[in-house]
Amino acid sequence: MALSLNQAGVDVRVYEAVREMAPLGVGINLQPTAVRELVELGIGNELANACNETQILSYFNKLGQHIYTEKRGIEAGYNWPQYSIHRGKLQTLLLGSVRDRIGFQGVKAGKRFISFEQSEKKVFATFLDTETGTTFVDSADILIGADGIHSAVRRCIHPSEGEPKFAGQVLWRAAVETDAFLGGHTMIIAGHFHQRVIVYPIGRADAPNLLMTNWICQTTVPDASLVREDWNRTVAKEKVLKSFGTWRFPWLNVPGLIQRTPEIFEFPLVDRDPVGTWTSGRVTLIGDAAHPMHPIGSQAGTQAIIDARILTQLLASTLNPLDALQHYDLQRRPAMNDIILRNRRFGPEIVMQLVEERAPNGFHRIEDVISNEELETTTKSYSIAAGLDIETVNCRSSFVKQIAG
Repeated sequence: MALSLNQAGVDVRVYEAVREMAPLGVGINLQPTAVRELVELGIGNELANACNETQILSYFNKLGQHIYTEKRGIEAGYNWPQYSIHRGKLQTLLLGSVRDRIGFQGVKAGKRFISFEQSEKKVFATFLDTETGTTFVDSADILIGADGIHSAVRRCIHPSEGEPKFAGQVLWRAAVETDAFLGGHTMIIAGHFHQRVIVYPIGRADAPNLLMTNWICQTTVPDASLVREDWNRTVAKEKVLKSFGTWRFPWLNVPGLIQRTPEIFEFPLVDRDPVGTWTSGRVTLIGDAAHPMHPIGSQAGTQAIIDARILTQLLASTLNPLDALQHYDLQRRPAMNDIILRNRRFGPEIVMQLVEERAPNGFHRIEDVISNEELETTTKSYSIAAGLDIETVNCRSSFVKQIAG
């Protein structure tokens, strides 16, 4: 968001709650529609060097039998690749670019947002300095809440919303150096709604001839106490092996991945119900603050980037910023609310659940279980809803044009 506003000639300040911005997290996927925006921001080369280019997505059942494969990125006909990258590397890359372009003082760390008030011409935000314990106020034309699923800005707009909705599942996530599998540019998803694994490489490892590989084991759990995520909450590998210790495929040894992983993180599967507005006067939301969703279809990070670019486009092309924020809300919110609900229904990965229900003990021919037409219709419908169809991504004009000089 800050890079886009700077590119459009708009002054911007970034307030960050934590004092030291460490590269936390594991893998994230960036669809071609998001990669296009990062390239147009002038950071394409740095991004390419830090990523793995994902060329294939393959679905399998819990026995490792192949259900469906589709090409991704340039291999599928997009003008831009699909990238998989460590989330911390992406954040570090973006932070460095922001400091280079708007100055080190443009990013104010250790300043936690508390509340906002508005006048006819300004918004006034109150922050807590986490080092001194004092509060202070800053003012601007607009305030953008990009503060995640537990957004304090969103809480000011929707004070009675409550905590995120727990979906009754837990995700165990990690990244580990491994040998390449299925050519080194493939993302696999295997299993069904109640138990599945997602594995994909996210970049070169430090050791030669190895790839840093992101893996996720997701399973239904009875423990309703796992509600709030914590980037630092680890879990013993024995707990993960208890559920996934037999998931060995000819092309991937899942328990082997788990065994060699030094640190595994645990997250509850949560999202929020769609809301009727993201905007209140001079204040609006982007990313997980606006549309926290289940991690289905590699959408959350990609759509956050598109939020930033479309909001910048509207702010740069609209005289009244209040009108820009309203147009942004009306343009983006209905589509993202739809994706939130689609992801609760498993999005394009519903094909794995259909196969599980129709052939729980496996199959000889996938065509006897689900037709190719049904497979393609399901995935195409989701791509169109998410704005990921090839024609839309390749042929639309740029959201943001850099100002001269």
